[in-house]
Amino acid sequence: MFKQQLLKYLLLLLFSLSLSAEKLQETLPSYPDAQVPKNFEEMWKDFDPRKEPLDVEVLHETEQDGVVIKVIRFRVGIFKGQKSMMAAVYGYPKGAKNLPGLLQVHGGGQYAQYQAIVTNAKRGYTTLSIAWAGRLNAPGYVVSPTEVKAFWKGDTTDKHFKVTTDWGALDAYHAPSRSGIHAFGDLPADKWRIDNVKSARNSSWFPITMATRRALTFLEQQPQVNGDKLGVYGHSMGGKITVLTAAADKRVKAAAPSCGGISDREKKHAEHYNGVGDATNLENITCPTVFLSPANDFHGRINDLPQTIKEIKTDQWRIAAAPHNNHQDIPEAEVATQLWMDQYLKQSFTWPKAPTTHVMLKNNAKRPIIVVNVDESMPIESVEVYYTQQGSTVGKDRHRQINQFWHFAKPNLHKGKYAAVLDLYSTEKPLWVYANVIYKMDKEVTGAGYYYGTYKADKFINSSLLKMIAPTELQAAGIETTIQKTLNFEDFKENWEKEWFTYKVQQWGRKTHKLYHPAYQPPSPNSAMTLKVYAEQDNALIIGVDKYVKEFQVKGGQINEFTFTATDFKDADDKILPSWEGTKEFRLVESEALRPKSGKVKIIGKAWQGPKPQFKELNWIK
Repeated sequence: MFKQQLLKYLLLLLFSLSLSAEKLQETLPSYPDAQVPKNFEEMWKDFDPRKEPLDVEVLHETEQDGVVIKVIRFRVGIFKGQKSMMAAVYGYPKGAKNLPGLLQVHGGGQYAQYQAIVTNAKRGYTTLSIAWAGRLNAPGYVVSPTEVKAFWKGDTTDKHFKVTTDWGALDAYHAPSRSGIHAFGDLPADKWRIDNVKSARNSSWFPITMATRRALTFLEQQPQVNGDKLGVYGHSMGGKITVLTAAADKRVKAAAPSCGGISDREKKHAEHYNGVGDATNLENITCPTVFLSPANDFHGRINDLPQTIKEIKTDQWRIAAAPHNNHQDIPEAEVATQLWMDQYLKQSFTWPKAPTTHVMLKNNAKRPIIVVNVDESMPIESVEVYYTQQGSTVGKDRHRQINQFWHFAKPNLHKGKYAAVLDLYSTEKPLWVYANVIYKMDKEVTGAGYYYGTYKADKFINSSLLKMIAPTELQAAGIETTIQKTLNFEDFKENWEKEWFTYKVQQWGRKTHKLYHPAYQPPSPNSAMTLKVYAEQDNALIIGVDKYVKEFQVKGGQINEFTFTATDFKDADDKILPSWEGTKEFRLVESEALRPKSGKVKIIGKAWQGPKPQFKELNWIK
């Protein structure tokens, strides 16, 4: 098989060399330095994604579970006399015709992945997953960073050589880049860029978005695809690329960016901001869009969503914001992508309206009261309110962003509306609050998540916009604080898990950012903590604090009490946690994988035996 692929590549290479005698027409015109494109309109005015031939190559083909999977390449364009070719994984149900087409865009460090193709195909979609960074994974054809580097060298005798994305004279690769220069935030004017001076076209985001627009053209031309029903989705950097694509190409009828595309708002370079910046591109989006934005994500910050919704030119939007999560998610949030495409490409699902909220500050309780208006067109599992006083719109404090603690408040239903009273710790800090409505689905949906693991969901999150209330507003309303510093870290009573979280929903383990909140921090950096827990069988319990862990032996059939201090915890390299000072995350789990700086991964703990543990109390000792 490899020899056949290599022969095919050599023939294609020979053919391309035979064309070198004739001048290949450039995809983009060149400009005098003073006239290079400086903004969105100028950047795109010369590009027609349908104009050039696609020059499609099929590198590999297989079939799995009735799904045809192809590794292909298609032409992006001609730049500086060289052809750019994009590798991708394309797939569809065998024998399919006229189905909606999905463009899936991977994130930084990720691969184009066949898992997305297979799960989507089983739901009646064709999918093209592009390998803009060169990496891809399909049965019988895997391209890792090792193969990417071997491809750059061009040595076809290298055992790692495998045909993949070829940016030609450009460098839009990532992790690693070919030139060694990061061109996603800056606009270098070097030999790897389109223009000789700082230009909106010199950002790597631009050629990648040209490639996604060409990918839409590829989908349009396939007999399996209905070219009038195209959607795009992606995670992280892929989320931003989703926004860029939906903004630039009106063929996109539905978009679902996750963890990206809303927070690239710096004005360091005017050309970047006006060309590939998020605000500029959001203002050009007209298609229905769902934003998957976990509340603690560092890359697509939840506090940017209110402005995002003002910027887009459509009233067809929704938000899925799972609390506590950072750059990962849970099935009831991830499934928003599939349901969004079902509504706008297949007309087989109807989203309930987005919940709306109103916060009353002046009231007899002297505490904020949030009122949630809920669409009851589908069965509701729960209505949940989350709020934090650790939010900030100033600067980029990544540690604060990913560790901010979200309180849970359970609303009561009164006269057809849900209302919750919010207990605050301070009136010197802002209040951020939003609501999630969890809807039940009559059919379970299977999909490939942000990192392509297969999930199943029988419910989904529909979130309100975040409300941000300044300290001055709290003070002017006479709000009083009711949360005091406490020795009780967790009482494990009803709904305690709402303030804890996990990405492994099949397991009982949970973690929390309570440790980062001043009300729940220890009396002193060297204080002891005590935990009471019951288990039916003997087991090992792992307690984790940031990157440090401690294993405890639990005796079955009795309540166990463990007392510990910070210095009982060690990291993967056996370094001791010196104190509680500066700690952020606390975990109760059955096992953990520790990755030392060198050597093998260490597995601490093992699969839990019997029913899940019953936690009783978790307190600081003064």
